[in-house]
Amino acid sequence: MKKGVFIDKMKELEKRITDIENRNKKVEGDKAWETSNLRKFLIVILTYIFAVLYLTIADTTNPFLGAVVPCAGFFSTTQTLSLIKKKWLSKRK
Repeated sequence: MKKGVFIDKMKELEKRITDIENRNKKVEGDKAWETSNLRKFLIVILTYIFAVLYLTIADTTNPFLGAVVPCAGFFSTTQTLSLIKKKWLSKRK
């Protein structure tokens, strides 16, 4: 293999490695966001706001209390699904 071809191959490999490292950083950031407490908190708050708005428009009694139900459901599932996932993954191996 000629020196110039070897150098070109090395540059190509370096670029591919850099691309993979950059993609991994993005994936790690996405994963961190998906599992963050801030994200869960924001979803609960936004769900509550939209549920209150909907229940108010639908003219239900006490929409502020009724909006707690979907928020509690979301919060409880985010807390328990990680436990179920761990159990499922351990049996999958």
